[in-house]
Amino acid sequence: MSQPFDSRVGAYALITRDDHLLLTHWNPRHPDFEGAWTLPGGGMEPGEQPEQTMLREVFEETGYRVASDGLVGVHSYWMSPEQRLDPTTRGNHACRVLYTAHIMSGELAVEQDGSSDDAAWFPLAEVGGLKRLDLVDQGLRLAGLEQFVGEQTPPEAVAEQDVSTEPGHDR
Repeated sequence: MSQPFDSRVGAYALITRDDHLLLTHWNPRHPDFEGAWTLPGGGMEPGEQPEQTMLREVFEETGYRVASDGLVGVHSYWMSPEQRLDPTTRGNHACRVLYTAHIMSGELAVEQDGSSDDAAWFPLAEVGGLKRLDLVDQGLRLAGLEQFVGEQTPPEAVAEQDVSTEPGHDR
């Protein structure tokens, strides 16, 4: 018999330019977690298609309007109740839809009053040394860029995105 759990579907973009990767700093503003770098993107709104979610979230978090270059893949991530930032007896199953995209217009800007508190371009060669969410590594692997996944900061040691830490969302 299956245990009750929460689930979250999100869509994210892997955006590279001149050997740099665009990342956002996810900050749930939780006392036990200072945040980590991740791919721009986030949770789907009711009725939204994954690609629409990616386009909207990238703009909200970075100020860039992007065009999708296509689906890279889908990655599933399970969090036990103990791994979640807020106390709960329910696990969380995240389904992350990953796209590659390129910038059409806009200037780099940091999201205001959201779940991200910074956005920046990083040389691909330095990404492996960043404190980052597992989503970054999964996106790079799915896109055939696994050579840029480093071992210095094991992403599994960083709490993943969690429904309860998204502003304005309750369980």
